[in-house]
Amino acid sequence: MIFNAELPIRFAHCDPAGIVFYPRYFEMMNGVVEDWCAQGLACSFHEMHIARGIGLPTVHLETDFIKPAELGESLLAELILTKLGKSSVELQICFSGPQQDVRLKARLVLVMMDLKLRKAVAIPDELRTAMLKYCNIR
Repeated sequence: MIFNAELPIRFAHCDPAGIVFYPRYFEMMNGVVEDWCAQGLACSFHEMHIARGIGLPTVHLETDFIKPAELGESLLAELILTKLGKSSVELQICFSGPQQDVRLKARLVLVMMDLKLRKAVAIPDELRTAMLKYCNIR
């Protein structure tokens, strides 16, 4: 299964040329991960960070910027899980434009972390089970 999110390109995302300023893509990717946790895994960042004291920070990120996105466009974000470890997950995120043309591809590694101890911990069983729905292991 693929997690999908629609991303409208807003004025705040763009540089003076009217295209997405590349650091904004990283914010958008984090938003997609946050939505995946809330909607796909049924564990919002509030629940995760505030109530449970755990987080899922990015520890590695590779990104290919393929084609610019412009103000007023809407991108489709697709997230799949490509690797599931004891405390880490590898995700692939792809942003496509209105004609299904790929704009960005990224590979992220996230690690489940105890926020107080600042150490990696095992992914809780219920989150692991929910993550498996989005798993497309290579």
